[in-house]
Amino acid sequence: MSLFELGAILLVLTAAFGWINHRLAYLPHTVGLLVMGLGASLVIIGAEAALPGLLHYEDLVRLVRQVGFQETVLDGMLAFLLFAGALHVDAPSLRSRAWTIGSMATLGVVLSTAIIGTGLWAAAQGLGIAMPLPWALVFGALISPTDPVAVLATLKEVKVPSDLQTVMTGETLFNDGVGVVLFAVLLEAAVGGSIEPLHIGQMFFVEALGGAALGGVTGYVAYRAMRAIDDYTIEVLISLALVVGTYAVAARLHMSGPLAVVIAGLLIGSRGPRDAFSDQTQRYLFGFWTLIDEMLNSVLFLLIGLEVLVLRFEPAFGWLMAVAVPLALVARLAAVSGPVLLMGRFRSFLRGTIPVLTWGGLRGGISVALALSIPEVAEKSAILAATYAVVIFTLIVQGLSLRAVIQRVLK
Repeated sequence: MSLFELGAILLVLTAAFGWINHRLAYLPHTVGLLVMGLGASLVIIGAEAALPGLLHYEDLVRLVRQVGFQETVLDGMLAFLLFAGALHVDAPSLRSRAWTIGSMATLGVVLSTAIIGTGLWAAAQGLGIAMPLPWALVFGALISPTDPVAVLATLKEVKVPSDLQTVMTGETLFNDGVGVVLFAVLLEAAVGGSIEPLHIGQMFFVEALGGAALGGVTGYVAYRAMRAIDDYTIEVLISLALVVGTYAVAARLHMSGPLAVVIAGLLIGSRGPRDAFSDQTQRYLFGFWTLIDEMLNSVLFLLIGLEVLVLRFEPAFGWLMAVAVPLALVARLAAVSGPVLLMGRFRSFLRGTIPVLTWGGLRGGISVALALSIPEVAEKSAILAATYAVVIFTLIVQGLSLRAVIQRVLK
């Protein structure tokens, strides 16, 4: 099947499920698409078990596998979604909470990785599942960072006080850089590579700091180019080139592409409206990226639901999946409590900040994509099962109940 036909099928399914959700289910748009994609997958799996060959199951699995979830998310959608999210962030508010956001995005991710990794390793030993500690820590690294796509999509549906929204947005935009570097280091250790503190520091410096510097440079060049003209079509084109070019260069130089496009988006979003964009350019450029954000979000959440067709889970992993969910919540609580309590000595936080940050720590497509990128080792199936369990729980249960939690604890 051609790439065009594959894209056509995905867009038609997304539009159809979106319409059905809007007319009948009344769920938040992205969660509704996830639920419908997941429901359709489970119906197909059930039909195949009851009446083999009825729905051409293998052909459907081949079709979903052809999408290539890992490449589609990490090497395609992510750059556009992160730039679109960063473009609308209030940079001055972000700077005012820099220490809180920075500590949660670094120390919080490391602490969460340690708690989840050791906890999953202990649970696997008790359940008789082969899960060496290095591979359990790999799972901890890929599931610890909150997913910016999922969190930003949920924040559009849930009203959160602006100060708390700034912290949630800033953390989710920046913790992926740390999480991906940590994942790469622990994955190298798990497959038998030698890990030294100097090597870890070098990887972090090149990937995280290098990516941030690259985004600052390319973002500033694009900003100056936009400032020199007043033509919204060219300026929108420049913004597209900025995203694609920055992400491609970052990949070539082994730098953090996500962090690079976030920095570029923050720079364009904060400086552009002030002295580079006319009213017409602002209307078209921000409207364009809002539309891109909504469309790609819709397709991504549908794909997460459909991915069940490819990820065949073994019944033996059921208890491990059940353990992974509360373990992720406990680790998230620890990861946000430390920075908030520490920074609370110097500035005030809203009452209920810790429960909201804990329950609002959604995981999504990035965690699934990272799990799929693991080499074909014996532990991969168990890690995929645990990853999917946490992702589905956070997106559906936590995502749908976050409004109620906020109303209850922020009174």
